[in-house]
Amino acid sequence: MAHVLGVLLFLGIIFLTLYITYWAAQRVRSTSEFYAAGRSLTSWQNGLAIAGDYLSAASFLGIAGLVALNGYDGFLYAIGFLMGYIVVLYLVAEPLRNSGKFTVADMLAFRLNARPVRSAAALVTITISTFYLVAQMVGAGSIIQLLIGIPYEWAVFIVGVLMVVYVVFGGMLATSWVQIVKAVLLLTGTILLVLLVGFAFHFNPSELFRQVAEKYGPQYLNPGVLYKNPIDLLSLGLALVLGTAGLPHILIRFYTVPTAQDARKSVLWAMGVIGVFYLLITYVGFGAMVLVGPEQIKAADKGGNMAAPLLALVLGGGQGSFAGELFMSAIAAVSFATIVAVVAGLVIAASGAFAHDIYTNVIRGGKVDERKQFLVARYTALAIGGLSILIGIAAKGQNVAHLVGLAFAVAASANLPAILLSLYWKRFNTAGALAGMLAGLATAVGLVLVGPNVMGKGALFPLSNPAIVSIPVGFLASVLVSLATRPETEYSAQYDELVFRANTGVGAE
Repeated sequence: MAHVLGVLLFLGIIFLTLYITYWAAQRVRSTSEFYAAGRSLTSWQNGLAIAGDYLSAASFLGIAGLVALNGYDGFLYAIGFLMGYIVVLYLVAEPLRNSGKFTVADMLAFRLNARPVRSAAALVTITISTFYLVAQMVGAGSIIQLLIGIPYEWAVFIVGVLMVVYVVFGGMLATSWVQIVKAVLLLTGTILLVLLVGFAFHFNPSELFRQVAEKYGPQYLNPGVLYKNPIDLLSLGLALVLGTAGLPHILIRFYTVPTAQDARKSVLWAMGVIGVFYLLITYVGFGAMVLVGPEQIKAADKGGNMAAPLLALVLGGGQGSFAGELFMSAIAAVSFATIVAVVAGLVIAASGAFAHDIYTNVIRGGKVDERKQFLVARYTALAIGGLSILIGIAAKGQNVAHLVGLAFAVAASANLPAILLSLYWKRFNTAGALAGMLAGLATAVGLVLVGPNVMGKGALFPLSNPAIVSIPVGFLASVLVSLATRPETEYSAQYDELVFRANTGVGAE
């Protein structure tokens, strides 16, 4: 009976999100509505949507699993994910909202040679989105397999189809409201988990940590279990803190509000929700370590992604109990909502990069009617959906927080240098932008391919996350090539206008 109720919860979330998509589809009539929800969201709505977009399978399933298997080192992921919003708040959110239109490349193209910059920015966006999508697909496959019992491959296929439907028919408006609903469900489910863990330990966190140390050793309450090399940990921290400000699916959310002030306020709303969540999910991870145990968690999924649902099962009464099975199904259903909301945001970012940047502005020089741009965006969404399904199946068993960490490294190495230098350095030019984006992208992806994540013990590069090397490469390439090539005096007026627009909002759409 509990299993049947779990399936019904799963179907209920699908029907709710499809209804939102149907509702939004009636209101999407222009490219502005498709890419930016008609700039109609309030600051609190966009803040919740940002939280819904950001709190991915990596946050809920991945961090809970990392903490449950590695203790304190898993908590460091949560700190890095949250601290990234400080950079977004102070350096990126408001000027980006004032100086762009639909994509990150809009702002770069405003003051640089548009065609090559748009091409490079779109390539980076699609690469980051693909890394991020794979993480969500792995989480989706694991959670639906646990919830319904269908094979992992079919579970990945189901999520791939749903995400394409949300984007193709509902655009950013549907995606935003799916993310808002998901943020509320996720926070509610996490609070319930924490309350039940608290009840199990008499609402005494010290008792929980005492049992962690007693059962598994005090080393799990200190750094060093997962990251024995402090340089590896520093590299991960750099990726998480700086990568948020380069994530295209987060940055395009600032175009959905009517003013720059709303963009800034939405970051504050998002930080509040995200901060509370990360404190709670760490407690969930330690609760799973004690009440479920690392061996049982790894038996269900070697990446540790099933820690939170298995904890729900134990808290509800264990295997075979009605309450346990039902609670696990509810948490699994919330996890599914988490995944579909994030993948929709990623697909709309990637499809926008191709349809708006490459096809409309690079290939056709901006001479494309809205109907044609819609069609190209929808075909791109189909292609990205198919690709992410194939890669998601191939990446079975990876920890989703770990995979997302790699996406952050690419964002911090390839996108962030171009964004910051374009906004704040007049001498920056097109050659520097291209060099920084391509060098940062190639270094980050190349070091991942020759690192321990891909090559295992025979890795040519010793660090799990390449950020400590690839971020300086991205910035240095941008600066050195800009200084070594001629200043683009023909774009000086555009830079002055960009600065004026970024700081005042005058002239922003």
